[in-house]
Amino acid sequence: MEAQLWVTGFLHRTRFDSPPSPAEAPPAPSHAAMLRLRSCVLTHPLSSRPAASPLRRLLSAAASPSSAFAVEQYLVDTCGLTRAQALKASTKLSHLKSPANPDAVLAYLAGLGLSSADVAALVDKDPEFLCTGVERNLAPTVVELTGLGLSHSQIARLVSLAPAKIRRRSVVSRTHYYLSFSGSSESFLQAIKCCPPLLSADLENAVKPNVAFLHECGLGACDVSKTCLARPRMLLTNPDRLKGMVACAESLGVPRGSGMFRLLLRSGGLLSEENFAARMENLKSTFRWSDAELITAVSKNPMVLKRSKETLESSSKLLISEIGLEPAYIARRPSLLNYSLEGRIRPREADTAEKTGGYSDAAEEPHAPLKFTNEEEEQSTARRGKLPPQPRNSKGRTDPRSKQPRTDAQPLGLVDTYTASR
Repeated sequence: MEAQLWVTGFLHRTRFDSPPSPAEAPPAPSHAAMLRLRSCVLTHPLSSRPAASPLRRLLSAAASPSSAFAVEQYLVDTCGLTRAQALKASTKLSHLKSPANPDAVLAYLAGLGLSSADVAALVDKDPEFLCTGVERNLAPTVVELTGLGLSHSQIARLVSLAPAKIRRRSVVSRTHYYLSFSGSSESFLQAIKCCPPLLSADLENAVKPNVAFLHECGLGACDVSKTCLARPRMLLTNPDRLKGMVACAESLGVPRGSGMFRLLLRSGGLLSEENFAARMENLKSTFRWSDAELITAVSKNPMVLKRSKETLESSSKLLISEIGLEPAYIARRPSLLNYSLEGRIRPREADTAEKTGGYSDAAEEPHAPLKFTNEEEEQSTARRGKLPPQPRNSKGRTDPRSKQPRTDAQPLGLVDTYTASR
């Protein structure tokens, strides 16, 4: 009994960290009582562990794998990714311990106007975007982009097009340069859609030197903008390669600053001199052209440099072997190589053969059946939403009084663009 009273007092002092008053303190147990207590403890071991404290249980629960943040499941349930996409993306987010920051990022994106499908595509493209600091990085960047004249919907498009680039604050200075270069936010966004690396390009050592060189070639600011926006990667190409391309254009007799010069840059602006020479040699052998005929064809239609080897071989087989056109004739009219084989050339020639009992006579303008009539050109342009169809008089001609003036919302059609570039 004495031992029990002593143990009770010891536990009381240990638990409350305050010793009992002398009146309450039990007398020290005798030696015999302590021996009996020792014997009782040894013969009756504890059958269960003492209950863990609440703090210990909380720490244990936080450290257990079962309660850790399930990144993969979060990507599926919250971000809308498929299981396969989430499995791949989760490898880049293994350091996340909480959904707090991803939730903040998703809420901010929703405020910009991104749909659930847009968010899923963005996270699949750049999973680490979920780790972006909203207050530290994302929100200030959006404020500065808004100050440059971009609307929230346009910024949302920019985020969808190049999420990894938006996470860098340097995107603001590059956007400012490209907006002034392109002349409009829509042209800028179209260029970024074609070439997202523009937002991480080295302006001082790559982009600006190329723009300056094109100015030296006799192109005005508007021409440089149109040429580069039609082929945005030209801004990123090595300046020496661009100079080599200009030298190739001059070797064809295309003067600097001309419309054909701009078309040649658009069609072959990313070709090295070796690649350019290889394509020229392929054209020459495929269509059996002399050097003079080759230069004539390419200078009139530089876009043939973009045609694949298989397409050129198919065109040569149809135009020369089947229809019977002379190589020199094709060289003088290289626009024939822009026509679709299955969509225009074969149907038109089949129709001509049915009416005349054979292919059209090469001596009489053999490619005339392949051309669009004025009416067909207008209808084709109208189908592409470029220009409303024009009413015609009883003779099938367009009434000039009924023509509608063009506006900025009605861009030039293919024929107008080609004519203006000549």
